[in-house]
Amino acid sequence: MNRLQERSTPIAVPLIGRLVRYLAMAIALSVVGIWLAMWLIPLPERLDVPMSSMVTYADGKPAHVFLADDDRWRLEVRHDEVDPAYIEALIELEDRRYFDHPGVDPIAVVRAALSNIASGRVVSGASTITMQVVRMAEPRPRTLRSKVVEVFRALQLEQHYSKEEILDLYLQLLPFGHNYEGLETASWVYFGHDASSLSPAQIATLLAVPQAPTARMPSQQNATRLARARNEIAEYLLAKEALPRGMRSDRLSDEEAMKAIEQTPVPTYLRRMPREIPHLAMQLNHRYPTANTLHTTVDRPQQRIVEKMAARHRHNVERLGGDHLSVVVVNHQTGELKAVLGNFDHSSSAQGQQIAAYDVRRSTGSLLKPFLLAHAIDEGVAAPSQRVVDVPVDFGGYRPQNYDGTYDGLVRLDDALERSLNIPFVNLLNQIGVDDFLMTLHRLGAPYPDGPPENHGLSYAVGGIDATVMDVATMYSALARRGDARAIHYLNGGRNEAGTTPMPGAFTPEAAYLVRQILQRRDRPDFPGRSFLRGQPSPHAWKTGTSMGFRDAWTAGFGPEHVVVVWAGNLDYRPGRNLVGELAAAPLFFDIIEAIEPVERGHYEPPPAGLESVEVCSFSGHLPTGACAHTETVSMPIKSIATEPCPYHVHIDVDEDSGEAVTPACRGDRVVETRAFVELPSSVRRFFDVAGDAGSTPPEYARECRSRRSGSGPRVVSPPGDTTITLMGGVPKSAQKVPLEAVSSGHGRLNWFVDGRFVGRVDSGQRLWWEPRVGEHEFVVTDGHGRSQRRIVNVE
Repeated sequence: MNRLQERSTPIAVPLIGRLVRYLAMAIALSVVGIWLAMWLIPLPERLDVPMSSMVTYADGKPAHVFLADDDRWRLEVRHDEVDPAYIEALIELEDRRYFDHPGVDPIAVVRAALSNIASGRVVSGASTITMQVVRMAEPRPRTLRSKVVEVFRALQLEQHYSKEEILDLYLQLLPFGHNYEGLETASWVYFGHDASSLSPAQIATLLAVPQAPTARMPSQQNATRLARARNEIAEYLLAKEALPRGMRSDRLSDEEAMKAIEQTPVPTYLRRMPREIPHLAMQLNHRYPTANTLHTTVDRPQQRIVEKMAARHRHNVERLGGDHLSVVVVNHQTGELKAVLGNFDHSSSAQGQQIAAYDVRRSTGSLLKPFLLAHAIDEGVAAPSQRVVDVPVDFGGYRPQNYDGTYDGLVRLDDALERSLNIPFVNLLNQIGVDDFLMTLHRLGAPYPDGPPENHGLSYAVGGIDATVMDVATMYSALARRGDARAIHYLNGGRNEAGTTPMPGAFTPEAAYLVRQILQRRDRPDFPGRSFLRGQPSPHAWKTGTSMGFRDAWTAGFGPEHVVVVWAGNLDYRPGRNLVGELAAAPLFFDIIEAIEPVERGHYEPPPAGLESVEVCSFSGHLPTGACAHTETVSMPIKSIATEPCPYHVHIDVDEDSGEAVTPACRGDRVVETRAFVELPSSVRRFFDVAGDAGSTPPEYARECRSRRSGSGPRVVSPPGDTTITLMGGVPKSAQKVPLEAVSSGHGRLNWFVDGRFVGRVDSGQRLWWEPRVGEHEFVVTDGHGRSQRRIVNVE
């Protein structure tokens, strides 16, 4: 060894050591830098892609799918919602060591490099699933520089997401042609179902298309290419034991499984994404804009029934003058919306078809009469058996009429409801009080009328209140549920999404039962004799409604499980000449409810325990007096029996020789007989010159008895005795006038006095209006014979 060698040896060793240390430091700094870069450099924006919003039916099937904000069809999906056989096949085909590598598979890189060198061209890639996610999120030219970026991004992705989350991203970003992305989207548009259960042929198809979406997506032109690619992938996966062959007991061989796949046609067209229940879906999408999936309670089979029946009846509705229609079906036991139709055809360019008519307030016509009677029963004011006045009336300029322009004079309340007569219910509302009835309706879920209280009037009995189809369905659920209305919801979870939340106990089970019995009497109007032929009553209770001017036609009713409401009309408030509930809405109502709840099923509901058998006058339906010759038994709530005695039957002493009526004061030595007569109210006698059908007309009084007639004097109807009237603050007293009304058996006029001062003279049954003043007041009404009745009322 020379001197130069002796000198260089000790110098080289420290130099190499320093180089190693520098290299180690550089590597460490690089690793730290790369690690910092992974956390400091933002991830690709497209990893947070917007999803298509989807509204589903109750069974989870899509009802309506909306384009994502980037105008792509992209349904949200997670790996645990996908057929496990697909996941297994995907891992085997694309990245078999997916769960073992950090985003880049070194073994695959070496294998691909050796294969490519040996072939002299690129025959194999080394992209992992993570790298493919990067490529789908950040498309780049296929260059070496791009590959380096993909490697970095893949490593970065693995630092931020778990393997399961990266797999979810992959399944959502997979391209399947045009603007369709994601496995779930492809499963629906290729096969018409979700990706939770896939056949071997479907798995191979869904693996083949993303490799070349434009060339392989379903079409007639691509069918051969797609079939070839699918079959190659299936053959490879079968060889790797990564594709199902059937259950273990009937497991197919490779050849049998391959033959079955080859015989399965490939899809050749793309199915349209569902666009059903459009009115409800668009409302939900607007209300919940950030929700990817909204699960409704709508039942697919029932929705199909409603749509089919509505299409069948469209010509009839349009012929009668209506251009728009809405239907809702609600399970009144759960409150779930089961079917909904917002209008005839959302896709039509015709005016108003895009409007959800079930959410528009319309005049209810006669739909509220059942609730008025139920309220009166609970208050002990009336009973269905009672006979009430049905003649033209005038309430300070308001002159309601019966729909057909005819009047019965006297009519039973149950018959009046069955025939939907207006006058008896306007009188009943006047007796009960408008504000009390409005509070009952509000407890049922009805919206409170707009405007100040002074605008509330008796027209509310015959359609003066506007309500939506959803509101009406909520109200009628109370009749179906023995007085407890059920809030409607149309999203899973039971949250009220439709209108005002009702309050429990709007009326009693007894009142609901009695009213329901009346509403079940009539069968469908286009087959009125069916109940007789069938030998049993209809299980469906129903009521029609027609608004003033023929602008709204309604039918609402229910069976053992469902409430159905049908509205037909014109959203621009145009009248239809024949747009009435019985013609335009009732036939569709019956077709729907009988398809959902077949008549043949039958239904019996026992009466509630709170009903009591009560003896009443057969003619009047009131509690009998000694003058009532015939009685019958009816059901009334034990807690609210209508206690008013029969107002029509009277006992009168009659001279046996002359047949004239006499009084004790003028009887003298006459031979008299006490007889029972029907004495009609003066308003009925004026309108009809007829006698009652349960007795004869009272005879005229003898001449010498007429000036001293003692019979019954005037009877005050309003105000009620021993009551307190509370004035509403902020409302002028002129808008809170108290009606003064009395009836008399005579033909003369009645005089009214308040606190000793004369206030007016009217006929029996007619009204005066008195402006209230705070304090205690005495009301006296007198007739031409000096007979009177007195009431004390306190105003505060």
